[in-house]
Amino acid sequence: MNRLRIVAAAIALTIMGCGSDTSTVTDSSPRPGGASLPVSIPAAPTQSGTAPETPVTEASTGTEPVGAVGRHSESPCGWGGAPPATYDHVIWVWMENHRADQVLDTPKAPYETGLSQQCGRAADYRQVGKPSLPNYLGATSGSTWGVSDDDAPSGHVITDDNLFRQVRATGRTAMSFQESMTSNCAVHSDGTYAVKHNPAAYYQGADDRQACQRDNVALGTVEAGPFHDALANGTLPAFSFVTPDLCHDTHDCQVDVGDRWLTEFLSSIFASMAYQSGRTAVFLVWDEDQPMPFIPMAPAIAPGTVLDATVDHYALLRTTEEMLGITDYLGNAADAPSMREGFNL
Repeated sequence: MNRLRIVAAAIALTIMGCGSDTSTVTDSSPRPGGASLPVSIPAAPTQSGTAPETPVTEASTGTEPVGAVGRHSESPCGWGGAPPATYDHVIWVWMENHRADQVLDTPKAPYETGLSQQCGRAADYRQVGKPSLPNYLGATSGSTWGVSDDDAPSGHVITDDNLFRQVRATGRTAMSFQESMTSNCAVHSDGTYAVKHNPAAYYQGADDRQACQRDNVALGTVEAGPFHDALANGTLPAFSFVTPDLCHDTHDCQVDVGDRWLTEFLSSIFASMAYQSGRTAVFLVWDEDQPMPFIPMAPAIAPGTVLDATVDHYALLRTTEEMLGITDYLGNAADAPSMREGFNL
């Protein structure tokens, strides 16, 4: 693949290595915030794996239900022109426990591989803790708070500020959509629902508990449920944290199972009016083991963009805060590099 180096910079990160689920947590050392990041863009997207195309119809009016297709839906990226200064919606979808070389460019993940070619990827995306929970906390609050286990919220009462609260403070909504959760803001794991993958359930300061009971809900399915309804009714939150269950996030099931689930779930987002408007971005994120896959999706991203710098969950937090117009960066996000310029977000 011919690549054009368009930015040259060096980003130094202190990242701990992979280990068992009982490893001690160490936060990444500070990085220069807002630094330019090295990016590669291929001359043309490769074809070893491509996301399924959707038939193109006339431009949408903004009133069609989920499943309606806008003029640019043959690809989720590369048609949006200049990105908006502030996004209407940012969606995180979290997967589990795979390195990039176990997912991308493998026969088990044709859809995810295709997305990385139609949109982009980070070449060296890193965790900030070990095991799962510290990474979810770090990504949403800028710190792991010394957590080095996956205990329930009763064992980790965190009252500090967090991304969910930040979004609410702007007058907008932040919601978590948890697959297989049977009651709002469930604080105990049950079946294929794991509370360790539901960071909003751990925040207990200010109005966090009330908001969790209201805004931390079951995901439902592509055909029915809270997330489907938000897409269909034009009520998607400013920030959505989406957690598949323990099978669909590939924690307990194989990569190909998650790839098939993502094919259906992400396609429903791309066909929605919220995404077709050009003001919605989606990040596909893995918690560990490093380097993990990381796929950004937004209409303005140039197909095949590769971010060559080392980045992590704190960079994701910094980038999301910027995209939502939040300038008071949380914890380690204040010193983390932004990915906005590199991915044209």
